[in-house]
Amino acid sequence: MTNIAILGTASDVGKSIVATALCRIFSNAGIDVAPYKAQNMSNNSGVTPDGFEMGRAQIVQAIAARVAPHADMNPVLLKPNTDTGAQVVLQGRVCADKSAREYFGDTRRWAEAAFESLDRLMARHELIVLEGAGSCAEMNLYQRDFVNFKSARRAGAAVILVADIDRGGVFAQVAGTLAVIPPEDRALVKGVVINRFRGDKSLFEDGRKMLESMTGVPVLGVIPWAKALAIDAEDAVPLGSVVDPKQEPSADKIGVAAIYFPHISNFTDLAPLERDPSVELHYLHRPKSLDAYRALILPGSKNVRGDLAWLERMGWRKEIEAFRRRGGVIVGLCGGYQMLGASIADPHGVEGAPGQSAGLGMLPATTVLERDKVLCNSVGTLAGSACAVGGYEIHMGRTEIEPGASPLIAVNERNGVVSGDFDGAKSEDGRVMGTYFHGFFDQPAVRAWFLRLLDDQYKAPEGALAADPFEQLAAHFSENLDLDALFAIAGIERGIA
Repeated sequence: MTNIAILGTASDVGKSIVATALCRIFSNAGIDVAPYKAQNMSNNSGVTPDGFEMGRAQIVQAIAARVAPHADMNPVLLKPNTDTGAQVVLQGRVCADKSAREYFGDTRRWAEAAFESLDRLMARHELIVLEGAGSCAEMNLYQRDFVNFKSARRAGAAVILVADIDRGGVFAQVAGTLAVIPPEDRALVKGVVINRFRGDKSLFEDGRKMLESMTGVPVLGVIPWAKALAIDAEDAVPLGSVVDPKQEPSADKIGVAAIYFPHISNFTDLAPLERDPSVELHYLHRPKSLDAYRALILPGSKNVRGDLAWLERMGWRKEIEAFRRRGGVIVGLCGGYQMLGASIADPHGVEGAPGQSAGLGMLPATTVLERDKVLCNSVGTLAGSACAVGGYEIHMGRTEIEPGASPLIAVNERNGVVSGDFDGAKSEDGRVMGTYFHGFFDQPAVRAWFLRLLDDQYKAPEGALAADPFEQLAAHFSENLDLDALFAIAGIERGIA
């Protein structure tokens, strides 16, 4: 078989979703397929079953491929923690903090590790679906870029180029990309996918023919925009999310606000709420009255003290404290949980200059950031109940709650090892709570418990939310792709696999 590389004409053209769809399509054909992305820049990460860290996008793609997520699928993960720097996670473990200049000054070390991981994956699986990063034609970075064509060549992969027609200029995107890359790389491009088409795609049939005539590369499909597909985004709050709206939540919805930190991380924690038809979720960057909302969520952060200082400068403390006095429900997730406590200390400078910051003081907890990162998959129950909770933990902080304070979760296992301790904390009235569990709202029972706390008339949805989103994604792409051409590019005879 010939491996497939999904490269893009630009950032955020939908490479991740295309790769995810192909992972499920090939898996449905009985092929042992696995995803791979040499380098990912994202604060949206997760924990593998064996306790290593990798980008959420490749975890999602592994699930679509029906294989266990492994750090080799995303060997280099850059987690931005300042405007010009990032934490480097190498093959699942924190390696260093680097400025952009330091990291890109010499990428040979990172490329060597990435290709080592790729070789192992190719030895274990029949077919690899590789995802590129950003534009595959950033010519000023071309020699240092090991994520796009260098990865494709290492894998012997055929390249499928993805362009986003919604942002406009699709002819220039595709033709321009093919025009500037070297001929040996251009020869690897075997097809084009036009993503995010709105309206009647038959109206683009002449455009399709023109594009094929201009480039000599077949258009394998025109994919209609499908916002309803419940697949996690890779590294930014999804385009369809509501950010700083002028209007308040609808009266017939459960209004939930989430503060949009400059270094927000693991925003996919909120996706289950965003997809619930009873909920209207707004991301808020600029301070405003929270009177119209029933809950406020402080999500994760890759620079907790920095984002806490930003929150103070922006004037958010006043609005949060007023919301608390009115009886609003406040939830802190990971970094947001740390902010709700009394203090956050960073004696080793793991997220910036060493020092200590006063928290919001709404939970009886103190946090100290340590050099070693906690990485684990955890299960338990809501303290004092039988409601099962599952999630994954990724944090540098160790949080202690005061003696006699109430924990939020009774932890049963971490990474498969029996545990008898607790996680998180909650206020005496139960309306302020925090946890290190990412994926807290993923379980329907936990989500229903939380939303009934906000509205005792809440009823869990049926139907679409219960369907397998990967099958829905595969069906959507299968309807709009030339699967015969796709399988031929991959060297697979349809009906034989």
